[in-house]
Amino acid sequence: MSTHIQKAKAKSKKAKGLRQPLLNKSGFLITFAFCLFTFALLASGQSGRRGRATNGGAVLLNVIVKREENSIGPITSKQVSLYDSGTEQIIQSFSPDPSPARIVLLVDNSLSVRADVDKLEQAAREFAYEIFEGDQLLIVGYDEQPEIVADWTDDAKKIEASLKSFRKKGQPHLFDALSAVITDALEPFAAQNQKRIIVIISDGLDRGSKLHFQDILARLQAEDITVYAVQAPDRTGGALRRDQPKPVHVVQQLVEGTGGLVFPINEPQEAAKAICDELRKNRYVLSYVPTSIPYGETRRLLLLAQDGLNVRSKTFQPPQ
Repeated sequence: MSTHIQKAKAKSKKAKGLRQPLLNKSGFLITFAFCLFTFALLASGQSGRRGRATNGGAVLLNVIVKREENSIGPITSKQVSLYDSGTEQIIQSFSPDPSPARIVLLVDNSLSVRADVDKLEQAAREFAYEIFEGDQLLIVGYDEQPEIVADWTDDAKKIEASLKSFRKKGQPHLFDALSAVITDALEPFAAQNQKRIIVIISDGLDRGSKLHFQDILARLQAEDITVYAVQAPDRTGGALRRDQPKPVHVVQQLVEGTGGLVFPINEPQEAAKAICDELRKNRYVLSYVPTSIPYGETRRLLLLAQDGLNVRSKTFQPPQ
């Protein structure tokens, strides 16, 4: 049985798209391998390698592009390069995406998280005052079960009042909570022209989820959902874990794999502003028809840009 999001209070207004009832490194080797991979991609691109188009339509890729040192000027497809499975792709279109965002704040309410309730409230509260017109927030707290704290809204006062229901208990079932948020909160908006975002307020620890980390990451990438993190201190002290990544690596892989960023929990206002600003001002949609890609396999993506630009996107495409 899959996990679904509970209601925090019976009087909460039903959110559009939520189903009811809501049930109760090593380092050197990795760096060296990445350098070899990047060199091979650049070499193939410089040699003019472009594959034949495969059957199927264009694929859309969400991209964050920022100019260094706050310089201004239009950014075009000529300034970025995309590699899918090692083959440079022809970019069909590249345009700004000013569409509104559906942002889920997924807050760790477990007993042992190294952040008190006031700090968790503050981290969530800041987003209520930083979102742009048209954006909507949904706040979900989780321990063994995810629970709606504030339904979809842009009303800062309602959001602030709802945060008093935060409490700390139980174990953090992060992966199950992510799955429930995808299914109940964000899948209903897949066909709409809205960005779909999850902001995790946690240290990344999972204890007891039925679902596995790699399955959740693959699903987020397949759904084109971007994950950001407002990261609490690691309550495990960096201890090795037998069956899943360390909490800090969970956070790192979730955000890097989906094109997000990590911010420390002691800078909540800066985190909320940076996330909301880049979603509205620095988000682009790239379109391409995949060429010379392996059929039925997950494919690695690499996005490059000219000097003076910083780019991010998810790192894998689901099988074609």
